[in-house]
Amino acid sequence: MESDKRWALASLASIPLIMTLGNSMLIPVLPQMEKLLHIGSLQVSMIITVYSVVAIFFIPIAGYLSDQYGRKVIIIPSLIITGIGGLISGLSAWFMSDSYWFILIGRLLQGIGAAGAAPIVLPLVGDMFRNESDVSRGLGLIETANTFGKVLSPILGAFLATFIWYLPFLSIPIFCLISIGLVCFLVKAPQNKRQQKIEFRLFVHSIQQLLRQKGRWLFAVFAIGGIAMLVIFGTLFYLSSELEDRFQIKGVTKGLILAIPLMALCLTSFITGKQIKSNKIRMKWLTFIGCLIQTTAIVFGALVTNIYFLISALFLGGIGIGLALPCLDSMITEGIEKKERGTMTSLYSSVRYIGVAVGPPLVSFLTKISHQTVFFTISGICACAACLSFMAVRPGNDSNESTTAQKRKNPMSSIRQKVH
Repeated sequence: MESDKRWALASLASIPLIMTLGNSMLIPVLPQMEKLLHIGSLQVSMIITVYSVVAIFFIPIAGYLSDQYGRKVIIIPSLIITGIGGLISGLSAWFMSDSYWFILIGRLLQGIGAAGAAPIVLPLVGDMFRNESDVSRGLGLIETANTFGKVLSPILGAFLATFIWYLPFLSIPIFCLISIGLVCFLVKAPQNKRQQKIEFRLFVHSIQQLLRQKGRWLFAVFAIGGIAMLVIFGTLFYLSSELEDRFQIKGVTKGLILAIPLMALCLTSFITGKQIKSNKIRMKWLTFIGCLIQTTAIVFGALVTNIYFLISALFLGGIGIGLALPCLDSMITEGIEKKERGTMTSLYSSVRYIGVAVGPPLVSFLTKISHQTVFFTISGICACAACLSFMAVRPGNDSNESTTAQKRKNPMSSIRQKVH
């Protein structure tokens, strides 16, 4: 890998890192927000959920636009919107006595910005490298930056909140400015031959054709990625509340404890990204093993109430998720042609954001029933992910695109003929 591309890759890695900080950094602060804003558990979970819900709808649009007009053209304005959203939330909390709804408006803007930033990084990495092993290593670094953001988030969020509870919001514009500078000066998007823009209606038709051809494994990868995010954010939301309500553990100490399972996720993602290279069969089995580990860990979590055993279970679950995520990223990026890559990786990111959006409110609802209900429900969802990875992902068949298949039927080629 060339040295200039290493710097470009490091700059791109700042985007998922910062987007993750912008969301996960709030998790340790949510119980404090609940008390200070005089709102309920479900309402405070909406501060996470509204960000994710709006991103779900805007990510596919951003993916289409990035395929048509270029990745950097979409990424930089999106980072600016994200920073403005954080500023609105922070200033509302600072100057307004009843700031909850204005905080949500700021979070909504952050979600719009996040939709056009982090998800576009995946196809841009795919565009930068020709060698699939380099793509896998690059995506492994991006996923590691994402998970490192999750490790750092609870610690940094809890630390900033010890000064002022809304300081995490105000830090987001600063982080975004840093990332904008790095992307502007260090990332050179690949120069492609200028081609005629494809009408949106025809583009949608091409995506429908692609989903008909590859839908079996694509939908499985989408679902597994969404389930992984649901598990991460759902269990962290639960653990954050338990640490503060049952054990009176607050501040940076709570942040450090929340970071333990995320550290397992981060290290496993980093190692997995280096090892999978372009081996699709290895990706499939590591994903399956990761889902099994995740399921086993969550079942164990349902059977224990001791805080040390619970953290150990979530640590093991983090290892399982860390095995799966880099494999999913590589399968979705390497298995799709460049011209459709932005849209398909964006659809994948949308489904991941569904998991982020659903996790906290689902856990908030299930917690009212019992601890066991929370963990047995999540373990059942994880078991579904394991079944999907085993039955629907077949690297030697439809998930590993052959040259013959490309020549036989390329939806985008047929559409370009219609355009010309």
